[in-house]
Amino acid sequence: MTCPDKPGPLINWLFCSLCGPRLRKLWSSRRPRTRRNLLLGTACAIYLGFLVSQVGRASIQQGQAAERQRPRSLDKAQASFAEIPLDGTLAPPESQDNGTTLQPNVVYITLRSKRSKPANIRGTVKPKRRKKYAVASVVFAPEKWVGPSRRPQEPARAAYAEMPGYSWEGHLAKVGGRPWSLVRGPGIRSAGANLHLPETRESNIRIYSESAPSWLSKDDILRMRLLADGAVAGLQPVSSKSGAHLLVLEGSTPDSIRRCGPSPCALLKQPLDMSEVFAFHLDRILGLNRTLPTVSRQSEFIQDGHPCPAILWDPSLAPASNDTHSSVKLTWGIYQQLLKQNCWLNGKVPKPEWSCTEIHHYEWSKMALFDFLLQIYNRLDTNCCGFRPRKEDTCVRNGLRPNCGDPSSVTLAHIVQRTHDPRHLVFIDNKGFFDRSEDNLNFKLLEGIKEFPESAVSVLKSQHLRQKLLQSLFLDKVYWESQGGRQGIEKLIDVIEQRAQILLTYINAHGVKVVPMNE
Repeated sequence: MTCPDKPGPLINWLFCSLCGPRLRKLWSSRRPRTRRNLLLGTACAIYLGFLVSQVGRASIQQGQAAERQRPRSLDKAQASFAEIPLDGTLAPPESQDNGTTLQPNVVYITLRSKRSKPANIRGTVKPKRRKKYAVASVVFAPEKWVGPSRRPQEPARAAYAEMPGYSWEGHLAKVGGRPWSLVRGPGIRSAGANLHLPETRESNIRIYSESAPSWLSKDDILRMRLLADGAVAGLQPVSSKSGAHLLVLEGSTPDSIRRCGPSPCALLKQPLDMSEVFAFHLDRILGLNRTLPTVSRQSEFIQDGHPCPAILWDPSLAPASNDTHSSVKLTWGIYQQLLKQNCWLNGKVPKPEWSCTEIHHYEWSKMALFDFLLQIYNRLDTNCCGFRPRKEDTCVRNGLRPNCGDPSSVTLAHIVQRTHDPRHLVFIDNKGFFDRSEDNLNFKLLEGIKEFPESAVSVLKSQHLRQKLLQSLFLDKVYWESQGGRQGIEKLIDVIEQRAQILLTYINAHGVKVVPMNE
C-alpha cells in the first residue's frame, strides 16, 4: 500500500487507515449508544467540512488556469481568422496521402452589400447649400441668367420686412371666393405698395451644368426664370369660366420680354392644366418652337396647396374672337381644302380662288403632330368626333358631342397668330391627356396631313426622347416635385413614347412624307 504525495489524498488515507478500525471497535463496544452516536456524528462532520474546503480550493485553481490560457487561444483564433479571405471564398479541404480529407474550421462572415444608387441625370447633381432669405425686388438682367442658377443675395430693404406677413395694399386686386387664398410665408413684406415673394439664393429653374440644354434658348431660360421667381405686384381675374388669372410681375426686364402694360405678366391657370408645362418642353425638344414659355409656380396664390402653370403673356398675339379664341375663323371643311391647296408652299403666292389664309402650309403639319402626341382635341376636333370622350371633357359638358353628323361645319378653335408674324401659328391652351388608351387615340387629328417635319420625326426615331425630356423637365423644380419626381415623370414619358411609335407606324403605313420645314 503506497502513501500518496498530495496533502488532500494524504489526509483521506490517514483518516481511513487509522480511524476506520477504531470506529468499528467503537461501534461494537459496550459503551452507551448515545455517547457512541455523538462521537460518530462529530467525526463525520469534521470529515465533511474537510471535503468542502478541498472542493472550493480546486474550483479557484481551475478558474485561474482558464484565465491564463484564454489569451493564447484568442491569439490562435485571430491567426486562423487572418487566413480566411474577405471576399467570402474558401479554399477546398486539403487531402492526405491516405485519401482522407481535412475539414477546415469554417468561420462565416456576413458582409453588408453596397446599396445601389439610382442613375443620376447628367448635369443634375445638386450641390448642398444653406437657404437664406432676403426681401428684394428681382432684377432680370440678361447677363445674369446665362450661367448656373445661383443668384447673389440682395440686402433686405428694411428690418421689419424680414418678418412673415402679407399685404393687401397697392394695386393687388382681391379675388373673392374660394379656392384661391393667400398664404403667409417667410420674407413677404408686411407693409408697402407691392407684394413680394421669398427671395432665395437658388432659382426654381435648376441648371447645375455649365449651360442649359441646347433646345432651350437663352431667351427661354430668361423667361422661365422670370415666371418662376419674379415678384408678384398684382393679380387680375381674366375669365370666370376658365378660372385663369393674370399675374402682374415686378422688376425691370429686358426688351426681349413683352409686357402687358408697364410690367411683364403671366397667365396663371388651374392645377389641372399642369400638362401645359410638359407640352412646352416637348415643343422645344421636337424643334417646333410654337408654344409660349410655361413653368410651374407655387406662389402665394395657390389652390389647395397645389402648384399652377404660369404661361408668359404675349401681347403680340393677334386679337381672337370670344367664342373660338381664334384669330382666323375656320371650319373643318375649309381646313381640309387649305391642306390640299398647299398655301404659301415654296414661296408661291396662292390664288384668290383658293381662299387661303396667311398661315403657311407647314404650320398645320406641326400642329397635327404636336396635338396627336398629347391628344389635344380643343383645336382641330372641338366636338370630340374622333374618339370616345369622358364625361368631364369639355365637348361633353358643353353638349357638342351630338354635332358630329356634319363634320364640315365644325368650327376650329385656338388658331392664333402673331400680329407681326401671320405666317406662323402660336400654340395656346395646350392641355394634354395622358390617360387615353391606345385603342381610343384621336386619329382624326392626322386627317389630310401629307407631310411631317423632319426635325421632329428624327427626334422620335433617335431613341433619345426620354433622355431629353428628363433633362428638360428637371429644370422646373416645382413641376418635377409635383409629379412625384423621376418616377412620376417616367410614367408620362412612357405614354409619349408609345404614341410616338404609333405615329411612326402611321407614317410608314400611309406613305406620309418627312420633309425639312425650315421655311
